[in-house]
Amino acid sequence: MARRTKAEAAATREALLDAAEEVFLEKGVARTSLEQIARHADMTRGAIYWHFKNKADLFQAMLQRVRMPFQELVEEIGDPGLAGRPLEAIRLACLKGFERLEQPRYRRVHAILIHHCEVFGDIDPLTMQNEMAEEACGALIDYCGCAARLGHLRPGLDPGVAGELLQAMLGGLFHDWLRNHERFSILERGTLLLDAQLELMRAPASG
Repeated sequence: MARRTKAEAAATREALLDAAEEVFLEKGVARTSLEQIARHADMTRGAIYWHFKNKADLFQAMLQRVRMPFQELVEEIGDPGLAGRPLEAIRLACLKGFERLEQPRYRRVHAILIHHCEVFGDIDPLTMQNEMAEEACGALIDYCGCAARLGHLRPGLDPGVAGELLQAMLGGLFHDWLRNHERFSILERGTLLLDAQLELMRAPASG
């Protein structure tokens, strides 16, 4: 019975997060009430307060479902040989991220964060965006530094500059796609641009 109750509670929590995604996307975060989310999920407001302290807590939980820390993407690839191929690790992790973004949930939540969320109470979308961007840029710089130490990075190219170049390209691609995701596939366009960028950064083959 306890196991079933725990499973039911988890299902209720997920249903509330699903409802929040849909209402936030339609109305915007600031103009959405917990009552509206509960109604959309066909539940009471008490069900929300059972799982979340307030709207900011619910919003953070919604974001956590789509967070993609760069190092976790690398680890999911499951190839220990990537430690000696840092530029390939960057490539494969980014491709995995592109694939995730094309899933409706990932696209919806990022659209909410970027385009449907104002500063409201404990919710500060700009700070959240900056935290994710800084985490990704830091990881890219670390991997570019490893590539430089192994002689895989183009001579004269500073690893910090290389990481920031990748971050700028990826961020621009992401925002272009998010404004109108039906115009192109971020996986297809992203693969093309990423491969071109990495090729420009790669050390020329010897011999």
